[in-house]
Amino acid sequence: MKSTVETLSPTRVRLAIEVPFVELEPSLKKAYREIAQQVNVPGFRRGKIPAAVIDQRVGRGAVLNEAVQEAIPENILAAVREHDVKTLGRPEVEITEFNDGDTLKFTAEVDVRPEITIPDLTTVEVTVDELQISDTEVDEQVNNLRERFATLKTVERSAQEGDFVQLDLVATVDGAEVPGGTASNLSHEVGSKQLLPGLDEAVVGLSAGEETSFVTQLVGGDFAGSDADVKVTVRTVKEKELPELNDEFAQLASEFDTLDELRADVRERVTKGKRMEQIYAARDKALEQLVAAAEVPAPEGVVREEVDHRKQAMVDQLERIGASLEDYLAAEEKTEEQITTELTEAATQGVRIQLLLDSLADAENVQVTDDEFGHEIVHRAQRAGMAPQQYYDQLVRSGAAGAVFGDVRRGKALASVMERIKIKDTAGNEVTLDALRDENEAEHAHDHDHEH
Repeated sequence: MKSTVETLSPTRVRLAIEVPFVELEPSLKKAYREIAQQVNVPGFRRGKIPAAVIDQRVGRGAVLNEAVQEAIPENILAAVREHDVKTLGRPEVEITEFNDGDTLKFTAEVDVRPEITIPDLTTVEVTVDELQISDTEVDEQVNNLRERFATLKTVERSAQEGDFVQLDLVATVDGAEVPGGTASNLSHEVGSKQLLPGLDEAVVGLSAGEETSFVTQLVGGDFAGSDADVKVTVRTVKEKELPELNDEFAQLASEFDTLDELRADVRERVTKGKRMEQIYAARDKALEQLVAAAEVPAPEGVVREEVDHRKQAMVDQLERIGASLEDYLAAEEKTEEQITTELTEAATQGVRIQLLLDSLADAENVQVTDDEFGHEIVHRAQRAGMAPQQYYDQLVRSGAAGAVFGDVRRGKALASVMERIKIKDTAGNEVTLDALRDENEAEHAHDHDHEH
Protein backbone atom coordinates (compact mmCIF):
# COMPACT_ATOMS: atom_id res chain seq x y z
CA MET A 1 0.00 0.00 0.00
CA LYS A 2 1.24 3.50 -0.92
CA SER A 3 -0.25 6.69 0.45
CA THR A 4 0.22 10.44 0.39
CA VAL A 5 -1.42 13.17 2.47
CA GLU A 6 -2.50 16.59 1.22
CA THR A 7 -3.53 19.39 3.61
CA LEU A 8 -6.76 21.01 2.38
CA SER A 9 -7.26 23.34 5.36
CA PRO A 10 -6.13 23.54 9.01
CA THR A 11 -8.90 21.05 9.82
CA ARG A 12 -9.07 18.78 6.75
CA VAL A 13 -6.73 16.52 4.76
CA ARG A 14 -7.03 14.28 1.72
CA LEU A 15 -5.34 10.86 1.78
CA ALA A 16 -4.55 9.37 -1.64
CA ILE A 17 -4.14 5.60 -1.28
CA GLU A 18 -3.03 2.89 -3.74
CA VAL A 19 -3.50 -0.80 -2.92
CA PRO A 20 -1.90 -3.38 -5.29
CA PHE A 21 -4.35 -6.10 -6.32
CA VAL A 22 -2.23 -8.77 -4.61
CA GLU A 23 -2.88 -7.04 -1.27
CA LEU A 24 -6.64 -7.35 -1.88
CA GLU A 25 -6.42 -11.16 -2.05
CA PRO A 26 -7.23 -11.74 1.69
CA SER A 27 -10.31 -9.48 1.41
CA LEU A 28 -11.31 -11.18 -1.83
CA LYS A 29 -11.08 -14.66 -0.25
CA LYS A 30 -13.11 -13.44 2.73
CA ALA A 31 -15.77 -12.03 0.38
CA TYR A 32 -16.07 -15.38 -1.42
CA ARG A 33 -16.38 -17.20 1.94
CA GLU A 34 -19.10 -14.87 3.21
CA ILE A 35 -21.11 -14.96 -0.03
CA ALA A 36 -20.81 -18.76 -0.07
CA GLN A 37 -22.50 -18.81 3.33
CA GLN A 38 -25.34 -16.60 2.12
CA VAL A 39 -26.42 -18.18 -1.20
CA ASN A 40 -28.05 -21.51 -2.04
CA VAL A 41 -26.81 -23.34 -5.12
CA PRO A 42 -28.32 -26.79 -5.90
CA GLY A 43 -25.66 -29.50 -5.76
CA PHE A 44 -23.39 -27.62 -3.38
CA ARG A 45 -23.37 -27.45 0.39
CA ARG A 46 -23.75 -23.97 1.89
CA GLY A 47 -20.28 -22.50 2.42
CA LYS A 48 -18.64 -24.97 0.00
CA ILE A 49 -19.50 -23.22 -3.28
CA PRO A 50 -16.51 -22.79 -5.67
CA ALA A 51 -15.47 -19.24 -6.60
CA ALA A 52 -16.23 -19.86 -10.29
CA VAL A 53 -19.83 -20.82 -9.45
CA ILE A 54 -20.25 -17.70 -7.27
CA ASP A 55 -18.90 -15.56 -10.15
CA GLN A 56 -21.47 -17.15 -12.44
CA ARG A 57 -24.41 -16.91 -10.01
CA VAL A 58 -23.68 -13.66 -8.11
CA GLY A 59 -21.23 -11.93 -10.40
CA ARG A 60 -17.52 -11.22 -10.03
CA GLY A 61 -18.34 -7.49 -9.69
CA ALA A 62 -20.37 -8.05 -6.51
CA VAL A 63 -17.50 -10.04 -4.97
CA LEU A 64 -14.95 -7.38 -5.91
CA ASN A 65 -17.18 -4.66 -4.46
CA GLU A 66 -17.49 -6.49 -1.13
CA ALA A 67 -13.71 -7.05 -1.02
CA VAL A 68 -13.02 -3.38 -1.73
CA GLN A 69 -15.49 -2.20 0.96
CA GLU A 70 -13.69 -4.50 3.41
CA ALA A 71 -10.20 -3.32 2.39
CA ILE A 72 -10.80 0.46 2.31
CA PRO A 73 -11.20 1.07 6.11
CA GLU A 74 -8.14 -1.09 6.89
CA ASN A 75 -5.98 0.83 4.43
CA ILE A 76 -7.25 4.21 5.60
CA LEU A 77 -6.26 3.22 9.15
CA ALA A 78 -2.80 2.17 7.94
CA ALA A 79 -2.35 5.49 6.08
CA VAL A 80 -3.51 7.48 9.11
CA ARG A 81 -0.92 5.72 11.28
CA GLU A 82 1.81 6.13 8.66
CA HIS A 83 1.33 9.90 8.42
CA ASP A 84 0.36 10.40 12.10
CA VAL A 85 -2.92 12.06 11.13
CA LYS A 86 -5.19 12.89 14.10
CA THR A 87 -8.55 12.22 12.51
CA LEU A 88 -11.95 13.50 13.62
CA GLY A 89 -15.25 12.10 12.35
CA ARG A 90 -15.86 9.80 9.40
CA PRO A 91 -13.85 10.01 6.15
CA GLU A 92 -15.49 10.72 2.77
CA VAL A 93 -14.20 8.09 0.34
CA GLU A 94 -14.04 8.25 -3.45
CA ILE A 95 -12.71 5.37 -5.57
CA THR A 96 -10.73 7.01 -8.39
CA GLU A 97 -9.54 3.90 -10.26
CA PHE A 98 -10.17 0.17 -10.01
CA ASN A 99 -10.40 -2.71 -12.44
CA ASP A 100 -10.30 -6.45 -11.79
CA GLY A 101 -6.65 -7.43 -11.34
CA ASP A 102 -5.39 -3.83 -11.20
CA THR A 103 -4.34 -1.52 -8.37
CA LEU A 104 -7.16 -0.01 -6.28
CA LYS A 105 -6.81 3.78 -6.11
CA PHE A 106 -9.00 5.91 -3.86
CA THR A 107 -9.02 9.12 -1.83
CA ALA A 108 -10.29 9.70 1.69
CA GLU A 109 -11.05 13.24 2.87
CA VAL A 110 -11.26 13.52 6.63
CA ASP A 111 -11.39 16.22 9.30
CA VAL A 112 -8.30 16.43 11.50
CA ARG A 113 -7.41 18.02 14.80
CA PRO A 114 -5.85 21.41 14.13
CA GLU A 115 -2.59 22.55 15.73
CA ILE A 116 -3.58 24.84 18.59
CA THR A 117 -1.32 27.13 20.62
CA ILE A 118 -2.68 27.41 24.16
CA PRO A 119 -2.49 30.96 25.59
CA ASP A 120 -0.92 31.51 29.03
CA LEU A 121 -3.77 30.58 31.38
CA THR A 122 -2.54 32.89 34.15
CA THR A 123 -3.22 35.92 31.92
CA VAL A 124 -6.94 35.09 31.59
CA GLU A 125 -9.20 37.31 33.72
CA VAL A 126 -13.00 37.11 33.88
CA THR A 127 -15.63 39.09 35.78
CA VAL A 128 -18.80 37.55 37.24
CA ASP A 129 -21.79 38.96 39.10
CA GLU A 130 -21.33 39.78 42.78
CA LEU A 131 -22.74 37.16 45.15
CA GLN A 132 -25.84 38.64 46.82
CA ILE A 133 -28.47 36.74 48.82
CA SER A 134 -31.79 38.44 49.60
CA ASP A 135 -34.27 37.47 52.31
CA THR A 136 -36.84 37.04 49.52
CA GLU A 137 -34.80 34.19 48.01
CA VAL A 138 -34.58 32.46 51.40
CA ASP A 139 -38.33 32.98 51.94
CA GLU A 140 -39.05 31.43 48.55
CA GLN A 141 -37.05 28.28 49.38
CA VAL A 142 -38.69 27.96 52.82
CA ASN A 143 -42.14 28.39 51.24
CA ASN A 144 -41.34 25.67 48.68
CA LEU A 145 -40.54 23.37 51.61
CA ARG A 146 -43.76 24.46 53.31
CA GLU A 147 -45.76 23.56 50.17
CA ARG A 148 -44.42 19.99 50.39
CA PHE A 149 -45.97 19.61 53.86
CA ALA A 150 -49.34 21.09 52.93
CA THR A 151 -52.52 19.15 53.75
CA LEU A 152 -55.86 19.11 51.87
CA LYS A 153 -59.13 19.95 53.61
CA THR A 154 -62.59 19.48 52.05
CA VAL A 155 -64.50 22.78 51.78
CA GLU A 156 -68.16 23.58 51.17
CA ARG A 157 -67.68 26.30 48.56
CA SER A 158 -66.98 26.72 44.84
CA ALA A 159 -63.58 25.86 43.42
CA GLN A 160 -60.89 28.55 43.19
CA GLU A 161 -57.47 28.60 41.60
CA GLY A 162 -55.05 26.63 43.77
CA ASP A 163 -57.75 24.22 45.05
CA PHE A 164 -57.64 20.48 44.42
CA VAL A 165 -60.76 18.93 42.89
CA GLN A 166 -61.90 15.37 42.18
CA LEU A 167 -63.42 15.26 38.67
CA ASP A 168 -65.33 13.05 36.26
CA LEU A 169 -64.69 13.79 32.57
CA VAL A 170 -66.50 12.61 29.43
CA ALA A 171 -65.23 13.79 26.00
CA THR A 172 -67.32 13.41 22.82
CA VAL A 173 -66.90 14.41 19.17
CA ASP A 174 -70.17 14.81 17.25
CA GLY A 175 -71.94 12.84 20.00
CA ALA A 176 -69.53 9.88 19.88
CA GLU A 177 -67.39 9.16 22.97
CA VAL A 178 -63.66 9.66 22.39
CA PRO A 179 -61.62 6.47 23.11
CA GLY A 180 -59.76 7.12 26.36
CA GLY A 181 -61.66 10.38 26.81
CA THR A 182 -63.60 9.24 29.88
CA ALA A 183 -62.09 9.44 33.39
CA SER A 184 -63.59 9.08 36.87
CA ASN A 185 -62.47 10.50 40.21
CA LEU A 186 -59.52 12.33 38.66
CA SER A 187 -57.49 14.57 41.02
CA HIS A 188 -56.54 17.96 39.59
CA GLU A 189 -55.05 21.21 40.88
CA VAL A 190 -57.13 24.10 39.56
CA GLY A 191 -54.95 26.51 37.57
CA SER A 192 -52.10 24.04 36.99
CA LYS A 193 -53.07 23.58 33.30
CA GLN A 194 -51.94 19.94 33.58
CA LEU A 195 -54.98 18.50 31.82
CA LEU A 196 -57.16 19.69 28.92
CA PRO A 197 -56.99 23.30 27.68
CA GLY A 198 -60.08 25.12 28.97
CA LEU A 199 -60.63 22.79 31.95
CA ASP A 200 -59.29 25.18 34.61
CA GLU A 201 -61.51 28.03 33.40
CA ALA A 202 -64.56 25.73 33.33
CA VAL A 203 -64.02 24.36 36.88
CA VAL A 204 -63.52 27.71 38.64
CA GLY A 205 -66.81 28.61 40.36
CA LEU A 206 -68.20 25.03 40.49
CA SER A 207 -69.06 23.39 43.82
CA ALA A 208 -69.18 19.67 44.68
CA GLY A 209 -71.92 17.92 42.67
CA GLU A 210 -72.07 20.60 39.96
CA GLU A 211 -71.23 20.05 36.31
CA THR A 212 -70.57 22.03 33.14
CA SER A 213 -69.33 21.57 29.57
CA PHE A 214 -66.59 23.19 27.53
CA VAL A 215 -64.97 22.73 24.11
CA THR A 216 -61.31 21.77 23.68
CA GLN A 217 -59.14 20.73 20.75
CA LEU A 218 -57.75 17.18 20.99
CA VAL A 219 -53.99 16.77 20.37
CA GLY A 220 -53.70 12.97 20.16
CA GLY A 221 -55.53 9.80 19.19
CA ASP A 222 -57.95 9.16 16.32
CA PHE A 223 -59.61 12.56 16.76
CA ALA A 224 -56.40 14.66 16.91
CA GLY A 225 -57.14 18.20 15.72
CA SER A 226 -60.90 17.84 16.26
CA ASP A 227 -62.97 19.94 18.67
CA ALA A 228 -64.37 17.82 21.51
CA ASP A 229 -67.26 18.59 23.84
CA VAL A 230 -66.16 17.77 27.39
CA LYS A 231 -68.63 17.31 30.26
CA VAL A 232 -66.95 17.84 33.64
CA THR A 233 -68.48 16.96 37.02
CA VAL A 234 -66.92 18.16 40.27
CA ARG A 235 -67.07 15.54 43.02
CA THR A 236 -65.18 17.32 45.82
CA VAL A 237 -63.38 20.61 46.39
CA LYS A 238 -60.36 20.69 48.73
CA GLU A 239 -58.22 23.64 49.72
CA LYS A 240 -54.55 23.47 50.54
CA GLU A 241 -53.63 24.22 54.15
CA LEU A 242 -50.02 25.24 54.77
CA PRO A 243 -48.35 24.54 58.13
CA GLU A 244 -47.47 27.54 60.28
CA LEU A 245 -43.90 28.76 60.01
CA ASN A 246 -42.57 28.05 63.49
CA ASP A 247 -40.11 25.81 65.34
CA GLU A 248 -42.57 22.92 65.15
CA PHE A 249 -42.55 23.16 61.35
CA ALA A 250 -38.72 23.20 61.35
CA GLN A 251 -38.72 19.95 63.37
CA LEU A 252 -41.30 18.40 61.02
CA ALA A 253 -39.62 19.40 57.77
CA SER A 254 -35.92 19.18 58.67
CA GLU A 255 -33.31 17.98 61.14
CA PHE A 256 -33.27 21.39 62.85
CA ASP A 257 -34.95 22.33 66.14
CA THR A 258 -35.77 25.94 65.35
CA LEU A 259 -37.01 27.92 62.38
CA ASP A 260 -33.97 30.22 62.64
CA GLU A 261 -31.63 27.23 62.25
CA LEU A 262 -33.64 26.01 59.24
CA ARG A 263 -33.51 29.46 57.60
CA ALA A 264 -29.75 29.67 58.25
CA ASP A 265 -29.26 26.30 56.54
CA VAL A 266 -31.41 27.40 53.58
CA ARG A 267 -29.34 30.60 53.29
CA GLU A 268 -26.13 28.48 53.22
CA ARG A 269 -27.53 26.29 50.46
CA VAL A 270 -28.70 29.29 48.40
CA THR A 271 -25.23 30.81 48.87
CA LYS A 272 -23.58 27.62 47.65
CA GLY A 273 -25.88 27.57 44.61
CA LYS A 274 -24.95 31.18 43.81
CA ARG A 275 -21.25 30.34 44.18
CA MET A 276 -21.71 27.48 41.74
CA GLU A 277 -23.41 29.89 39.32
CA GLN A 278 -20.41 32.22 39.64
CA ILE A 279 -18.01 29.38 38.83
CA TYR A 280 -20.11 28.20 35.85
CA ALA A 281 -20.24 31.77 34.53
CA ALA A 282 -16.46 32.10 34.98
CA ARG A 283 -15.92 28.79 33.21
CA ASP A 284 -18.02 29.81 30.20
CA LYS A 285 -16.35 33.22 29.92
CA ALA A 286 -12.85 31.77 30.28
CA LEU A 287 -13.44 29.12 27.61
CA GLU A 288 -14.92 31.71 25.26
CA GLN A 289 -11.87 33.93 25.81
CA LEU A 290 -9.40 31.06 25.30
CA VAL A 291 -11.11 29.77 22.14
CA ALA A 292 -11.02 33.26 20.65
CA ALA A 293 -7.40 33.92 21.71
CA ALA A 294 -6.21 30.55 20.33
CA GLU A 295 -8.24 31.12 17.13
CA VAL A 296 -9.52 27.53 17.29
CA PRO A 297 -11.04 26.49 13.94
CA ALA A 298 -14.07 24.19 13.82
CA PRO A 299 -13.93 21.22 11.40
CA GLU A 300 -17.05 21.45 9.20
CA GLY A 301 -17.67 17.70 9.01
CA VAL A 302 -17.51 17.28 12.79
CA VAL A 303 -19.84 20.25 13.30
CA ARG A 304 -22.27 18.80 10.73
CA GLU A 305 -22.34 15.44 12.56
CA GLU A 306 -22.84 17.21 15.91
CA VAL A 307 -25.74 19.27 14.52
CA ASP A 308 -27.39 16.09 13.16
CA HIS A 309 -26.89 14.41 16.55
CA ARG A 310 -28.38 17.36 18.47
CA LYS A 311 -31.34 17.65 16.11
CA GLN A 312 -32.09 13.93 16.42
CA ALA A 313 -31.84 14.15 20.22
CA MET A 314 -34.33 17.05 20.12
CA VAL A 315 -36.76 15.05 17.95
CA ASP A 316 -36.44 11.99 20.24
CA GLN A 317 -37.12 14.12 23.32
CA LEU A 318 -40.18 15.71 21.70
CA GLU A 319 -41.53 12.29 20.68
CA ARG A 320 -41.20 11.05 24.28
CA ILE A 321 -43.63 13.76 25.40
CA GLY A 322 -45.97 13.12 22.48
CA ALA A 323 -44.95 16.15 20.39
CA SER A 324 -43.26 16.65 17.04
CA LEU A 325 -40.65 19.05 15.64
CA GLU A 326 -43.48 20.82 13.78
CA ASP A 327 -45.32 21.38 17.11
CA TYR A 328 -42.15 22.77 18.68
CA LEU A 329 -41.47 25.10 15.74
CA ALA A 330 -45.06 26.40 15.89
CA ALA A 331 -44.84 27.00 19.66
CA GLU A 332 -41.48 28.78 19.37
CA GLU A 333 -42.58 30.64 16.21
CA LYS A 334 -39.37 29.59 14.44
CA THR A 335 -38.51 27.89 11.15
CA GLU A 336 -36.46 24.71 10.87
CA GLU A 337 -33.71 26.80 9.23
CA GLN A 338 -33.56 29.06 12.31
CA ILE A 339 -33.31 26.04 14.62
CA THR A 340 -30.54 24.58 12.41
CA THR A 341 -28.66 27.90 12.55
CA GLU A 342 -28.94 27.99 16.35
CA LEU A 343 -27.79 24.36 16.65
CA THR A 344 -24.89 25.02 14.27
CA GLU A 345 -23.70 28.00 16.32
CA ALA A 346 -23.88 26.00 19.57
CA ALA A 347 -22.25 22.91 18.01
CA THR A 348 -19.45 25.00 16.47
CA GLN A 349 -18.55 26.54 19.83
CA GLY A 350 -18.87 23.14 21.53
CA VAL A 351 -16.47 21.50 19.04
CA ARG A 352 -13.98 24.39 19.43
CA ILE A 353 -14.01 23.98 23.22
CA GLN A 354 -13.45 20.21 22.92
CA LEU A 355 -10.48 20.77 20.59
CA LEU A 356 -9.01 23.37 22.95
CA LEU A 357 -9.30 21.09 25.99
CA ASP A 358 -7.91 18.10 24.07
CA SER A 359 -4.89 20.18 23.05
CA LEU A 360 -4.40 21.36 26.64
CA ALA A 361 -4.67 17.77 27.91
CA ASP A 362 -2.01 16.70 25.39
CA ALA A 363 0.28 19.63 26.21
CA GLU A 364 0.09 18.86 29.94
CA ASN A 365 0.05 15.08 29.54
CA VAL A 366 -3.23 14.74 31.45
CA GLN A 367 -3.84 11.12 32.48
CA VAL A 368 -7.11 9.43 33.49
CA THR A 369 -6.86 6.77 36.19
CA ASP A 370 -8.99 3.62 36.28
CA ASP A 371 -10.71 5.01 39.40
CA GLU A 372 -11.59 8.29 37.69
CA PHE A 373 -12.98 6.49 34.64
CA GLY A 374 -14.86 4.04 36.89
CA HIS A 375 -16.44 6.88 38.91
CA GLU A 376 -17.70 8.48 35.68
CA ILE A 377 -19.18 5.16 34.50
CA VAL A 378 -20.97 4.69 37.86
CA HIS A 379 -22.27 8.28 37.74
CA ARG A 380 -23.62 7.93 34.18
CA ALA A 381 -25.08 4.48 34.91
CA GLN A 382 -27.02 5.91 37.89
CA ARG A 383 -28.44 8.70 35.70
CA ALA A 384 -29.45 6.12 33.08
CA GLY A 385 -30.98 3.84 35.75
CA MET A 386 -28.66 0.95 34.84
CA ALA A 387 -26.14 -1.26 36.63
CA PRO A 388 -22.57 0.06 36.08
CA GLN A 389 -21.30 -3.13 34.40
CA GLN A 390 -24.35 -3.28 32.12
CA TYR A 391 -23.85 0.39 31.19
CA TYR A 392 -20.13 -0.15 30.53
CA ASP A 393 -20.79 -3.24 28.36
CA GLN A 394 -23.29 -1.22 26.34
CA LEU A 395 -20.69 1.55 25.86
CA VAL A 396 -18.12 -0.96 24.63
CA ARG A 397 -20.59 -2.56 22.20
CA SER A 398 -21.55 0.84 20.76
CA GLY A 399 -17.94 2.00 20.58
CA ALA A 400 -18.70 4.99 22.85
CA ALA A 401 -16.37 4.08 25.74
CA GLY A 402 -13.57 6.14 24.17
CA ALA A 403 -15.83 9.19 24.03
CA VAL A 404 -16.59 8.91 27.77
CA PHE A 405 -12.86 8.53 28.49
CA GLY A 406 -12.27 11.69 26.41
CA ASP A 407 -14.93 13.57 28.41
CA VAL A 408 -13.21 12.68 31.70
CA ARG A 409 -9.84 13.80 30.31
CA ARG A 410 -11.30 17.10 29.11
CA GLY A 411 -12.90 17.55 32.54
CA LYS A 412 -9.47 17.29 34.16
CA ALA A 413 -8.03 19.74 31.64
CA LEU A 414 -10.89 22.16 32.41
CA ALA A 415 -10.19 21.84 36.15
CA SER A 416 -6.61 22.85 35.37
CA VAL A 417 -7.91 25.94 33.55
CA MET A 418 -10.14 26.94 36.47
CA GLU A 419 -7.25 26.60 38.95
CA ARG A 420 -5.10 29.13 37.07
CA ILE A 421 -7.40 31.84 35.72
CA LYS A 422 -8.23 34.98 37.72
CA ILE A 423 -11.90 35.47 38.66
CA LYS A 424 -13.29 38.69 40.12
CA ASP A 425 -16.84 39.81 40.81
CA THR A 426 -18.37 43.12 39.75
CA ALA A 427 -17.50 44.58 43.19
CA GLY A 428 -13.81 43.79 42.61
CA ASN A 429 -13.67 40.84 45.04
CA GLU A 430 -11.54 37.83 44.12
CA VAL A 431 -13.56 34.65 43.56
CA THR A 432 -11.76 31.36 44.26
CA LEU A 433 -12.70 27.71 44.19
CA ASP A 434 -11.54 27.30 47.81
CA ALA A 435 -14.82 28.41 49.44
CA LEU A 436 -16.75 26.00 47.23
CA ARG A 437 -14.33 23.16 48.07
CA ASP A 438 -14.60 23.88 51.80
CA GLU A 439 -18.41 23.81 51.58
CA ASN A 440 -18.35 20.52 49.66
CA GLU A 441 -15.99 18.93 52.17
CA ALA A 442 -18.12 20.16 55.08
CA GLU A 443 -21.26 18.79 53.41
CA HIS A 444 -19.64 15.38 52.78
CA ALA A 445 -18.50 15.25 56.43
CA HIS A 446 -22.00 16.24 57.57
CA ASP A 447 -23.61 13.58 55.36
CA HIS A 448 -21.15 11.00 56.70
CA ASP A 449 -22.00 11.90 60.32
CA HIS A 450 -25.71 11.81 59.50
CA GLU A 451 -25.40 8.31 58.02
CA HIS A 452 -23.69 7.08 61.21
